[in-house]
Amino acid sequence: MTRAQARRRVLLGLCALALPARSFGAGAPPRPRLGFLGLAGSASPASRARMLAFEDTLRDEGYAPGAGVDIEYRWAEGKYDRLGPLAGELVALKPDLLVTYGTAGARAAMQATSTIPIVVAAAGDAIATDLNLRGGRLGRNVTGSIVLSAELYARRIGLLHEAFPRLQRIAVLAYRGNPANAAAFLAMQRAAESSHVALRSYAVGSPEELRPAFAAMAADRAEALATSEDPVLTASADAIADLALAHRLPSIGPVEFAEAGGLIGYGANSLDLYRRAARVAARILKGARPAYLPLETVKNFELIVNRKSEAALGLALPPSLLERADDSID
Repeated sequence: MTRAQARRRVLLGLCALALPARSFGAGAPPRPRLGFLGLAGSASPASRARMLAFEDTLRDEGYAPGAGVDIEYRWAEGKYDRLGPLAGELVALKPDLLVTYGTAGARAAMQATSTIPIVVAAAGDAIATDLNLRGGRLGRNVTGSIVLSAELYARRIGLLHEAFPRLQRIAVLAYRGNPANAAAFLAMQRAAESSHVALRSYAVGSPEELRPAFAAMAADRAEALATSEDPVLTASADAIADLALAHRLPSIGPVEFAEAGGLIGYGANSLDLYRRAARVAARILKGARPAYLPLETVKNFELIVNRKSEAALGLALPPSLLERADDSID
């Protein structure tokens, strides 16, 4: 399925996130129950696209939501401190499997249970250090995908410098409370120092704080923007991209960021990660043990450029970068 097709399906509202009732016919075996712990809001385009990819793949694997499997969703609506209690709620339901994403989501799920299988759709490599990754496993009940975020952040700064060699000041947009922020900024700072570029971080705690953050960037004469890999920021990609254009800032962020109107998107294909998470979840529901499923390290990243935003900013990206792009939005 192409990104355009996925986006159209999202806009048409084909991803139903309602909680199905757990009812069974007489004598029928109980359907498995899956708990999903999400950080961002369920209504954002990014969340809906990811859930659509996840649910469609489950359906392909023989676990159609509401028919082959019941899914209990819990959304923290951007509040990191809600993840722990919501993970506890899901564990109390005694699901057959938990699915989550992000460093904070993985931490909350792992602190809530050491026995229920957990599939992490995508977590930063900080989770490996923070939760004592050993022997290629997050834990006996955990599997999923790890994104080499330190490498990813460094490459984003390098791409900005390649595109605009005269850059001197880059603003870094982060979401307050994300446990991976410090490691992410350090990785970007090391890359920036080699290019003699100054970085300054601007943290927000809600979408309402985006405008003041961009006003602060303007006051500090920021010349470009890099967004951190945060589910809540990704959910606000449209607003961030619009503000970057309004402030004449060339910008870089996750793949979805370019699709929303940011200049450059660079990162893992999140829809592919959620499809993989669904396939892993199906294997576990069929009897596989998480401890014996490989933990995938994501090393391949996609480069997306938004030519519309390039034109709107009156910029010209170098041919060397355009030639390497996996996709462009014209």
